[in-house]
Amino acid sequence: MPSATDKTARPGDPAQSGNEVDPVRTGNGVEPVGSGNGVDSVRTGSGVEPLRTGSSGKGERRRELAAFLRSRRERIRPDEVGFAPGGRRRTPGLRREEVAQLAGVGVTWYTWLEQGRDINVSAQVLEAISRTLRLDRSERNHLYTLAGVSLGPAPAECTALPQSVQRMLDKVSPYPALVLNTRYDVLAFNDAYCKVVLDMAAVPVEERNLLWLNFVSPEWRCSFLDAESMKLHMVAAYRAALADHLGEPEWQDLTGRLLANSAEFAQLWERYDVAGPSNKVKLLDNERVGLLRIEPANFWLTQLGQFRATVYTAVDEATEEKLRQLVGA
Repeated sequence: MPSATDKTARPGDPAQSGNEVDPVRTGNGVEPVGSGNGVDSVRTGSGVEPLRTGSSGKGERRRELAAFLRSRRERIRPDEVGFAPGGRRRTPGLRREEVAQLAGVGVTWYTWLEQGRDINVSAQVLEAISRTLRLDRSERNHLYTLAGVSLGPAPAECTALPQSVQRMLDKVSPYPALVLNTRYDVLAFNDAYCKVVLDMAAVPVEERNLLWLNFVSPEWRCSFLDAESMKLHMVAAYRAALADHLGEPEWQDLTGRLLANSAEFAQLWERYDVAGPSNKVKLLDNERVGLLRIEPANFWLTQLGQFRATVYTAVDEATEEKLRQLVGA
C-alpha cells in the first residue's frame, strides 16, 4: 500500500520503478493498483507448460490467467470490433494495446496482467475486459476466479458421502446415475450405470476418474457416438474447475499424469476452453440393445460441497424400454 508521501500516478504515466504499474483508466476515474513483488516467466510459444509440483498456487494462478487472456484475445478478429483488418500482425487476433483501448485500461497495465505479473485488479475492470474479449458466462466466471476476485463463497468439500446418497442413486434405476466431484472423480454410482454405461465396480478405485477413463485407461468400454465433443467439453469443464484449486497436489498430480499419458488430452488442454456441466443429449451404442438416447440431469449436493449427482434419463420410449431390459427392472 503506498504511503502518504508516494506520488499518485496519472493515467498513461510510465511505471516509475520495477515494482509499479500504470493505473487503470476507467469511466469513473483512476483504478489504483498495488505493486508486485516479482514477475513470473510465462511461456510464449504454442506449447503448454505442465503444472509443477511444489510451485505456489498464486504463481500458477497468474500463469493460467496470462495464458487464458492471450487465448481469448487471439480468437477475436480486428474487423469484428471496428479495427482495420489490414497491416502486418505478428500474432492472430487483437493486439494487447487494442484490448486495452476497448476496455478503457492502461496499455502497460494490461500487458503486465497478460504477462502474469502480480498486480491487483477490481471487479469493475474485469467486467470491462470480459466484455471486450466477448467472454461467455463460464469464461467470465473463470476469469474472475483466476484473478482472485470472488463471485461468492465456495462451499467446503467433505471427504465421504452419506448412505442416503447411495440409496437415492439406487432408487432412480433403471436410469444410470453417479456422483462426481469437480475433478471428475467418481464417488458413487448405481447398478444401472454399471449395466448400461460402464461396469465401474470392476474399475480399480484409484482409476475411477472419468477423465482418466476417457483419455488413458483401457477399462473404458462404453461407446458414446459423440465421444469427441464429450471429451472436448469435459476438458473445458475441468479447466474451469481447476481455477479454484491451483497449487493443490491432487489436482496437480491428475493434470500432470493426463498430460504425460494422453496426447489427445494435451491437445485439448492447449485450447484453454472453459465450460460448465453439460445437459446435452448423449447417444450411446450398447452392444446388447443398440442405440440409446439419454439426457443428463444434474443435481448439486450443496450441503456436501462441490459434488453433483448426474442421472441419465431416457429421451424417448424406445430408450426407456431398452434401459429396463438392460437393468432387469
